[in-house]
Amino acid sequence: MLVRDEHAKHPGTWCGLNRPDLTEKDSDTVIFGIPFDEAVSYRGGAGEAPAVLRANTYTPSPYTENFESFESLSVYDAGDFQFQHGEDREAYFETVADYVAELVRLEKFFVMIGGDHSTTIPVLRGIDRAVDEEFGIVHIDAHFDLCDHIDGDKLSHGSTQRRALELQHIGGTENIYFVGIRSIEKDEYEFKKQHDVQVASARDCFEKGMQAVAKDVVRAMAPYKRVYITLDIDGLDPGYAAGTGTPQFGGLTPRQVLDLLRSCFEELPVIGMDIVEISPKLDPALTSMFAGRKLIQEAWGHVARKLGKLDE
Repeated sequence: MLVRDEHAKHPGTWCGLNRPDLTEKDSDTVIFGIPFDEAVSYRGGAGEAPAVLRANTYTPSPYTENFESFESLSVYDAGDFQFQHGEDREAYFETVADYVAELVRLEKFFVMIGGDHSTTIPVLRGIDRAVDEEFGIVHIDAHFDLCDHIDGDKLSHGSTQRRALELQHIGGTENIYFVGIRSIEKDEYEFKKQHDVQVASARDCFEKGMQAVAKDVVRAMAPYKRVYITLDIDGLDPGYAAGTGTPQFGGLTPRQVLDLLRSCFEELPVIGMDIVEISPKLDPALTSMFAGRKLIQEAWGHVARKLGKLDE
C-alpha cells in the first residue's frame, strides 16, 4: 500500500514541482519509493533512501545542467510502498507490480527510488504484464545481478536481472545491456560463459569512451519500443557515491553517467527508471543521495524535452 508522508504531500518537494492535488493520470510524471532493503547480502540502509532523498528536494531548482528550465513539468509523488518486517514479500512485490503496470498502461514516465536492487524485480514484472511485446533494460551497476540466488534467496538484490530473464517479454540476454560492471560472482561467471551477455565494463567505458559505449547501448536497445533504465548508485565510483552497501573501486564518473543517460533519453523510448542502493546512513555527507537527486533532475529535463515542456 502506498503511504504519502508530509514531504510527499508538500508542493515544495521535487524542485517545487510536486503536485499533490493531481493524480497519476493527470500529472506529467510520477515518482514513488520502495523503502525495502531486506534482500541485501552485505550492508543495509537503502530502505532509508526514499524518505531522505524526498526531504532534500526543496532547495534545488528545476533547471538542467545545460541551464534549461523544466519548471512547467508536473510531478506526482505517490509516496512509498511501506513494508512491514515479516510481511509476505511476494504479496508486497505483487502490489508494486500491479501499480507499475497501471503506470505503463497510462504511458506515464515514472521514477522509482529504492531500496536495495531487489526492488527493481517487481517493477520489471509490472512492465512485463502491461506490455504485449519485448522490452529492453539498461542496467547501470558495478554488478551484473545475475545470480540465481544468494544464500537461497531468489529475490535477492544480486538476482535482479536473473529474474528479469524469466519474464515473458524479455526474450533473452539480448534484451539487457550492462554498463559499468567491474565485479562478478561465481554463479554469474558460469552464466556468462554459457550466454552472450552484452556488457560494457567500467574499464571499457574509460578505454573506449562513454560516447562509443552509449552508441552501442542505443544500437542494442533500438529494436524495442520500450526501454527501462535501472541505475544502482554503486555504478558510480565510491569516490563520488560513498553511501552504498557494496561499493566497488574503479567505477564510473558522474560525467560518464550523465552522458550515458542523455544518449539513452534522446535516442531511445525510455518509459521509466529507478535509482537504487543509496544508503544514507553509510555516508554522513550524503554524496550518494545528492548524486541520485541530480540524476533524477536531469532525467526530468529529458522527459520535459520529449513532452515539449523544456524552456531552452
